[in-house]
Amino acid sequence: QVQLVESGGGLVQVGGSLRLSCEASGYTFSAYAMGWFRQAPGKEREFVGGISWSGGYTRYADSVKGRFTISRDNARNSVYLQMNSLKPEDTAVYYCARSIGIRAGDPGMRRSEYDHWGQGTQVTVSS
Repeated sequence: QVQLVESGGGLVQVGGSLRLSCEASGYTFSAYAMGWFRQAPGKEREFVGGISWSGGYTRYADSVKGRFTISRDNARNSVYLQMNSLKPEDTAVYYCARSIGIRAGDPGMRRSEYDHWGQGTQVTVSS
């Protein structure tokens, strides 16, 4: 069965950095685009960034573009989110997810375009 396990969250000061990891199993990891979403208390889960199946294409929400970087290592069945210049508004539970479409060049930005989700990892940015 498909499993996605996030790690790397924690407490960080404003302007600091964190690197989130998502380890996947139970499917051919390299065949699927992957995405990162986040959900703050009382808010809907929102798109953060996505990466194509090959890693050759990435896209980001405007709120994080220039600060966050998505990458993947298909040999390790992992996708990463490097988070720099963190702000208090980045505080949320971060989730990785698998895109529905196999070999998707565009990973999509809608929650409905992803079919499997991890349990999330908490990121707290203190001011």
